[in-house]
Amino acid sequence: MSQCESMKGKTLVISGATRGIGKAILYRFAEAGADIAFTYNSNAEEAENIAKDVKERYGVKAVPYQLNILEPETYKDLFKLIDEDFVRVDYFISNAIISGRAVVGGFGPFMRLKPRGLNNIYTATVTAFVVGAQEAAKRMEKVGGGSIISLSSTGNLVYTPNYAGHGTNKAAVETMVKYAAAELGEKGIRVNAVSGGPIDTDALKAFPNYEEVKAEVVARSPLNRMGVPEDLAGMCWFLCTNECSWLTGQTIVIDGGTSFQ
Repeated sequence: MSQCESMKGKTLVISGATRGIGKAILYRFAEAGADIAFTYNSNAEEAENIAKDVKERYGVKAVPYQLNILEPETYKDLFKLIDEDFVRVDYFISNAIISGRAVVGGFGPFMRLKPRGLNNIYTATVTAFVVGAQEAAKRMEKVGGGSIISLSSTGNLVYTPNYAGHGTNKAAVETMVKYAAAELGEKGIRVNAVSGGPIDTDALKAFPNYEEVKAEVVARSPLNRMGVPEDLAGMCWFLCTNECSWLTGQTIVIDGGTSFQ
């Protein structure tokens, strides 16, 4: 069976898939034949354009849903809508992140960190993963198992200026992944994290020190380049294949070798 046929009849649910890493993951799974249920925050037009494009390009079903990641309890209602549009759920990828005003007090030097910003990052990173994975696992159990992935970053391994709020929550979600893996394995559900070094996305470009970060990453990587969304998308796809049927509770680091330098 070819790679493109391996996910035919399966369904991926992914949060935050209208740009960057999430969009690259969506296209990788669609190319492999998976149907896609994906969320967006505010850009409904872009979400509809993506859905139309993957339908025409790969012949798969793709349906967008609005989701505010800072209200993770709404995942329960979201999955009820998915139940109406899709017959099964096989893969869940927690990818959506927050930026802008929501992270004020969470993105900055240690002495400027504030509870509200830190709590928002925890909600979007850890709580949203928990609630989304719980709902996905209920559906996966009905079809004999599945694969759950949380996106993470190496900001909990390597000091990154202004990243303490995000880095500590990435460490938290990676630990939550281990607990989920330990408890969901008996249901045939594998749970892993994919941790990326700085990836060249619109989110990173919004950082005030983007050019400085990019130059340092290129200099530190033995591969002499920055990561791109497709670098993480391929690993997410791989973790959902039968090639990884005995791999669970792990964090796979994809950082171009930068965390060793």
